Amino acid sequence: MKPDKYTIQEFFLDVGDGHSLYVQDWGNKNAEHPVIFLHGGPGGSCKDKFKLNFDPKKQRVIFFDQRGSGKSVPKGELNNNNTQLLVDDIERLIQALSLPSVVLTGGSWGSCLALLCGIRYPNRVHAMILNGIFTARKSEIDYLDKGGFKTFFPDLWDKYKATVPSKFQTTPSNYHYKNIFSKNKNLSKKSAYAYSAKLKGPLLNLDDRYEPESYDEFDPDAMIVELHFLKNNCFIPEGYIFENASKLTMPIWLIQGRYDMVCPPITAYELNKLLPNSRLIWSVSGHIISRESWALIKLLQELVAD
Repeated sequence: MKPDKYTIQEFFLDVGDGHSLYVQDWGNKNAEHPVIFLHGGPGGSCKDKFKLNFDPKKQRVIFFDQRGSGKSVPKGELNNNNTQLLVDDIERLIQALSLPSVVLTGGSWGSCLALLCGIRYPNRVHAMILNGIFTARKSEIDYLDKGGFKTFFPDLWDKYKATVPSKFQTTPSNYHYKNIFSKNKNLSKKSAYAYSAKLKGPLLNLDDRYEPESYDEFDPDAMIVELHFLKNNCFIPEGYIFENASKLTMPIWLIQGRYDMVCPPITAYELNKLLPNSRLIWSVSGHIISRESWALIKLLQELVAD
């Protein structure tokens, strides 16, 4: 993410444990309800294209790269990098910018972080607008790792299985999880690439013309961070967000693609029934936010109007 004419400031926020987060404060500094954007992954990063969903003349948006991700340092670091610390980092960012409360928005892993932040720091969250809902239950993680999508993409599942030895055919992700954390950098990169290019990339794009980046140009750090979290069930007790949904009393909009092959839509449906003040908006789309941005933009505009 690069600064532009709407950038208020960019800086690195020291959050302790040897980590510093890249932050870009962007848009209208006088906006009534500042927005914090939470990127996906874990291990993803903020990109300039995410700015397209916001109006810098009316909205103030704080973008930041989470621990070990994007431009934050140290890049790819797994030590002192877990979900509880990421949630606390959001509070540290709110305090650093002297914000009384914020609107949280994000998709996939970003939606999970937002919900956890709302449970832990409810007085800090004015509202949430989330998409591609993920709560880190084992069933949600297994949906990707064990091929829950293969009714729709049987060929993709077979191609993914072909990246592992025959004895791992039923659980190919177990093989890649083991290798990704190997001290052998070449072996680690091969498994990170297989998971990203052969599995997650095609499902994110839902396009048979999808072409992954070349192996030589592939940076495995983001995928290593992601699988560090997934291997540990995202450091969240099973069903934690569902069990604490009643505490999330702020307005929450859930935007969910009916054809999301990464985060199964049933999660959004079940969670919406438990949240005290939520609305579920279905989108005829997959996981990628650009296909759902019409709803995000409209909701953000309505919040600013308030």
